[in-house]
Amino acid sequence: MSKEQQAAQMRDGKGFVAALDQSGGSTPKALKLYGIEEDAYSSEAEMFDLIHAMRARIATAPAFTGDKVIGAILFEMTMDREIGGKPSAQFLWEERGVVPFLKVDKGLADDADGVRLMKPMPDLDALLERAVAAGIFGTKMRSVIDAASPSGIAAVVAQQFEVGAQILGHGLVPIIEPEVTITIADKADAENLLRDEILKHLDALPDDKQVMLKLTLPEMANHYKPLVEHPRVMRVVALSGGYSREEANARLAQNTGMIASFSRALTEGLSAQQSDDEFNATISATIDDIRAASVAG
Repeated sequence: MSKEQQAAQMRDGKGFVAALDQSGGSTPKALKLYGIEEDAYSSEAEMFDLIHAMRARIATAPAFTGDKVIGAILFEMTMDREIGGKPSAQFLWEERGVVPFLKVDKGLADDADGVRLMKPMPDLDALLERAVAAGIFGTKMRSVIDAASPSGIAAVVAQQFEVGAQILGHGLVPIIEPEVTITIADKADAENLLRDEILKHLDALPDDKQVMLKLTLPEMANHYKPLVEHPRVMRVVALSGGYSREEANARLAQNTGMIASFSRALTEGLSAQQSDDEFNATISATIDDIRAASVAG
């Protein structure tokens, strides 16, 4: 029953998706923004203990509930740990009403043809089996587009949908994330190419399958509306991509049907040094702001 409830929440929920999936490469920066310097830990294990404590603090905040935060993307190590005395995915759904997703990619390959494809994932099937057993609803995987390269963007989208088919085969809903770098001069051209490539692959999906899309906020408002309205798309979520929360929210509010899936913009203003009251007040205001932008369209 919960899978149907979760799918309904992801299609129609009036809120946004929290991205709590910083990986090993981005964790030191996330901790520094949270007020924890690199000299506060001496090993990778200690670093991951600290980032898990941050994520758990966010997930247990009173405002972090499914009426505003409809889903959350977890790092693999978060899935394997507990929050509030329960396995993380189970806690999110049973205690918070938040649909759990899992980041499954293993990082980016070197730049080629203006893009960075995903590294190979030889152990993906085993990870997906673990995810299903843990109560995960869907997955997320990220590629990066650094130029309006027709062949490069075609390769990114083809790889995303190929792996997406593997994920769908396990009964999970893939979030396909071909991020367009916000600082490139030809961002709008890249977004035109990306939209058209995604549409081709969506049209080729079986009638009974749906994916989600996680896309950089576009230069032209409602540029991705054909994707939002496509019958093979469960939901289109937006990444903040380096924009401040204020700018990300302003851009998001102009795009009908897109909702947020912010990471750094979600944790902006949070600090390990805050009291619980200060922390909870800050995250509550942030959640309200991002939700308001997500439902504005």
